[in-house]
Amino acid sequence: GWQNEHKGILYAAELKSEHPLALAIVEALKKEGEKPAIIDSFESRTGRGIVVTRGNKTYWAGSHRLLKDFGAEVSGLLQGMVEDYERSGKSLVYFGEGNTLLAVIAISDKIKDTSRQAVKQLKESGKYIVLLTGDGRLTAQNVAGEIDANRFISDALPADKENVIKELQAEGRVVAMVGDGINDSQALARADVSVAMGKGTDIAMDVAMVTLMTSDLLLLPKAFKLSHKTVRLIRQNLFWAFIYNLIGIPVAAGILFPLYGILLNPMIASAAMACSSVSVVLNSLSLNWRKL
Repeated sequence: GWQNEHKGILYAAELKSEHPLALAIVEALKKEGEKPAIIDSFESRTGRGIVVTRGNKTYWAGSHRLLKDFGAEVSGLLQGMVEDYERSGKSLVYFGEGNTLLAVIAISDKIKDTSRQAVKQLKESGKYIVLLTGDGRLTAQNVAGEIDANRFISDALPADKENVIKELQAEGRVVAMVGDGINDSQALARADVSVAMGKGTDIAMDVAMVTLMTSDLLLLPKAFKLSHKTVRLIRQNLFWAFIYNLIGIPVAAGILFPLYGILLNPMIASAAMACSSVSVVLNSLSLNWRKL
């Protein structure tokens, strides 16, 4: 059964994890005045959770996949509570020793209003939104409904997230992946465009092409707008750079001389090239004044 010493073991185990849910558990135990126990070994199982040993006993904390790995079962009474927690959108962490479940920890992760707004703006701009999560089906369904995602994938391991992206790419879609954790790094590497959150893990930021400086998802629609404006500017600049040369080079070569006696004065040619460079630079600088 659950004993006070188990809190210290859970504290020590979660201290070594980078997962956001682990940080929440550590904060809660710290507020209760708990102290981490001394553990003998630590193992991180990507997409599942963590396993530690103390003496001759093995303890684990993580998703219900880890619960199954150890052959532990949720009793009838707890099963009802677990389903209630999942329906209300809470993320669950299972903690046990060997094949015995010691505790189920429900963590409420409030959806930010800015996240709802960001998804709304992305959908309005024609984006198809897929939620990929390691949480159970009920939790994922609840969150997907809250943010109005087009589709959700629950119980997703890192490889599952990558496979979903492969499937979307096979359908001919260009996929942008947004992630903040070690479980997202595979999918970020596979996506056409990868975006990491500034408050996420280092590995996600290392893999991603773009890192948002905060965890405010409203920056995402702005990042898309900025990229569209930048590509438009590149095309405009290429147009102006080519148009000067397309007109200037034939005139300088004497194409108009037989008919009109016109040759391009080297001074005018130099001025035209300078104007070409200045117009391209000024056009690029105009991005600073455009509202996103």
